[in-house]
This record gives sequence, structure tokens and C-alpha cells, in this order.
Amino acid sequence: MTDSSFMAIAHRGASSYAPENTFAAFDLALSMGARHIELDVEATRDGHIVVIHDDTVDRTTDGSGPVAGQTLEALQALDAGSWFGKEFAGHRIPLFRDVLSRYKGRVHIHTEIKGRSAQLSQRTADLVRRHGMADQVTITSFQKVRLEEMRAYAPELPAGWLLAQVGDAEIAQARELGLRQLCPRANIVTPELVRRLHAEGFAVRAWGVGTEVLMRQVVEAGADGMTVNFPDKLIAYLASLRR
Repeated sequence: MTDSSFMAIAHRGASSYAPENTFAAFDLALSMGARHIELDVEATRDGHIVVIHDDTVDRTTDGSGPVAGQTLEALQALDAGSWFGKEFAGHRIPLFRDVLSRYKGRVHIHTEIKGRSAQLSQRTADLVRRHGMADQVTITSFQKVRLEEMRAYAPELPAGWLLAQVGDAEIAQARELGLRQLCPRANIVTPELVRRLHAEGFAVRAWGVGTEVLMRQVVEAGADGMTVNFPDKLIAYLASLRR
């Protein structure tokens, strides 16, 4: 890994500065120089794939109830921006297909599979294939079963396992699944862990980076990337290392 190849991944977009998982947050991340964004996908009641983190709309919209219990029409009538700031009023929950169309050729999209259905994994893969973006999307999940589904259905898509802890069992299972990334929580990333995972053939991408101190520690440990809500600060730090 070199500083120039480090994956500075805007977590749900530039979510420190704009409402997460909206075009406002993704566009801002790109304007800051991010070439990687992270987002989450869930399925609606009528089978559409939308970009939202929680399994309910309560926290990030003016609506309430589970995502999976609502139609696309109902979800897209919700305001997904005002909760963050009145200047973002009117922003909507994006469709995953629209995100792919908007950013194709511009950014790598790290896509976390949420939900509890194999259909979500398959429909997500179908959309990536339909857009010809297998080389521009990495699939991640905390749920091993979602990764198993994705590896069986779309083995051409690179995938990474989000983990709070990384031990012998997780490494063995990740190897068996053919994963390219292991994604440990940032506060357990050490030079020793990174060296071991690299020796096993995995890229190391951290999550849960809440402070600039932890951000610098992950870089200094030799990791290959991280998700961060403030991509501008990570990009500036990486640039300072090259001067």
C-alpha cells in the first residue's frame, strides 16, 4: 500500500457535513476529492433496492416504520434531508440503480448489504451487472450469510467482511469464502494485525473511525483503507504524507 493508493472511503458520503446516504453527501464527497464512497442497501416491500442504513426510516427521514414494509412510492415521498439541516430539505432516499448511473466511471462504490433476504443480495448483484460495474463495486456485510449468498450468486464481485474482532476462525472462513477484504473495527487495527492479514492475502479496510487520532493510527498501521465521515480530513492527511 502506498499513500496514493489508500482507499479514503466516504462513509455514507461526506456524512459529517450532509445527510448520510443522499446525493448531497455523495456529491460533496466527490467534490472533496474522494474516489471511494460507501453506502448501504435495503429492499422495499415491492422489491426495489434503496440506499439507506437503518431497517426503519425513523432516524433519517420524516417518516416512520420499517423500510421493508413500505413501497418505493411511499419511501420516495419522505424527506431524507431536513433531519440533518433545513438547507437539505427535500432530499430523497436514493434508488441504488440511480446511484450506479450517476457515479459510474467516477467513483468506486463500497456497498454494504443490510436486510435479511437472499433476494436483496441477488437484486443488488443484478443491478451492478446491468450497469457493467463489476470492477467499480465492492460488496460488504457484517452478515456472513449475505456474503455467502453473494459469493454463490455473483463470484465476480469483490467482497469484504465487516468484523468487530478478527481471529483464526474468521480468517479461515474468509479464505474459504474467497473474500478479498477483511474489514476490522478501527480500534483493533494494529501493525501486527495488518501484517498477518496481508500475509493471508487480504486487503485491510477499517471501519468505525470516529476521530482524527484513530484515523491516523489506521494509516500508520499499514491498512489499505477506511471508511470515514470526514473524507476531506483523511485526504488532506494522506496528502501531507506525500510532501
